Amino acid sequence: MKILVLHGVNLNMFGRRDPRQYGQATLADIDSALEKTASELGVAVTTFQTNFEGEFIERIHRALDDGTDAVVVNAGAWTHTSYAIADAFAMLEVPVVEVHMSNVHAREPFRHFSVLSPVTAGSVAGFGVESYLLGLRAAVSLARQKT
Repeated sequence: MKILVLHGVNLNMFGRRDPRQYGQATLADIDSALEKTASELGVAVTTFQTNFEGEFIERIHRALDDGTDAVVVNAGAWTHTSYAIADAFAMLEVPVVEVHMSNVHAREPFRHFSVLSPVTAGSVAGFGVESYLLGLRAAVSLARQKT
């Protein structure tokens, strides 16, 4: 089983960006924790990060044909603004789980709304790195139910 994990805009700055909200973990730390959890679950995980919306969308498009069984996504600020990314996810026929390191519902009002939520199976927010790991577990469970 192949799980794609997508990290959006500015997430390459984890560890340096607002540690009060996001903690000290770097993107490499998160990817390493995802690899470990994927191994425990008996699945393969591929991670991808970009600050370019078009590249992000192109990677989603590739998931249509590359054998991806589920997607875990933290789109960063695109979560609240990108209908283009939502449209790309709507094309997928595999489960998509949205994750956020911080509790977006306890932050600025613009972060309370996700344009991606209508095209995702669910979301996990507010648990730091654990949000990714819970999201991965959910994505694997949903993909296994589908097969």
